[in-house]
Amino acid sequence: MPQVLPEPTLDVEQALADLNEFGLCLISDALDAATLGRAREAVYRAAADDRKRSREVKGFALDRNDHNQRVWNLLNRDPVFADLAEHPLAMRLVRETLGWPALLSNISGNITDPGATRGVLHADQIFVPEPWPERPQGINVAWCLDDFTRENGATEVVVGSHHWQRSPTEADANVPMIAVEAPAGSVLAFESRIWHRSGANTSADARRAGVFPFYTTTVYRTQENWFLSLDPGVRRYASETLLTLLAYKSEGFGLVYGESPQ
Repeated sequence: MPQVLPEPTLDVEQALADLNEFGLCLISDALDAATLGRAREAVYRAAADDRKRSREVKGFALDRNDHNQRVWNLLNRDPVFADLAEHPLAMRLVRETLGWPALLSNISGNITDPGATRGVLHADQIFVPEPWPERPQGINVAWCLDDFTRENGATEVVVGSHHWQRSPTEADANVPMIAVEAPAGSVLAFESRIWHRSGANTSADARRAGVFPFYTTTVYRTQENWFLSLDPGVRRYASETLLTLLAYKSEGFGLVYGESPQ
């Protein structure tokens, strides 16, 4: 069956319907120019800082090449990333897909440079025993900070794979996929069961940056251990919503003296 993507939309209700049908949705013009510029500058600055300090992450398990850089724990890098993590649009998608409270499992940057090869085909719900439940246990709300194009390594997906209730195997290596092309400032949201990977950057000089906050229901531990890695200043000034996402106020993550953390 040919892979067909949902049309970009400005209507959140339509986006939610697309998530259910296709496993993903595209929302246009999700960021204003000022926020987009600030977030883009911040993620490239963080990546440069990691390179300068010889702590850059390349060859990550899902990328397996030296032209794709992951930037971890963005909450410590610039306040704009907390704004993205609890952006009203992201929260609407999270609440409708997972319910509330929910957890921010991690928030990372992904930058593909020219020469990057395709990543590993996977689903983000690998932490859930199969067969998977009928409802997704997580959702990615990815912010496109550059134009996502087929040539510069746009995320590739298997549309409808969220209905198959399992992770891909080696036998699925040649499954038909489609690149999700979207202009900078768009949101690409996809639920945790859909099969996807980073695309290959075959361009001559175009880099592609995205910020990928991943949210789960509260029964799963977060991928990032916020209690150890989070800068105390981030917690001090965090909103009630962000504190819930970080498990400081999430009853499902563990009680304190028999009550939800306060």
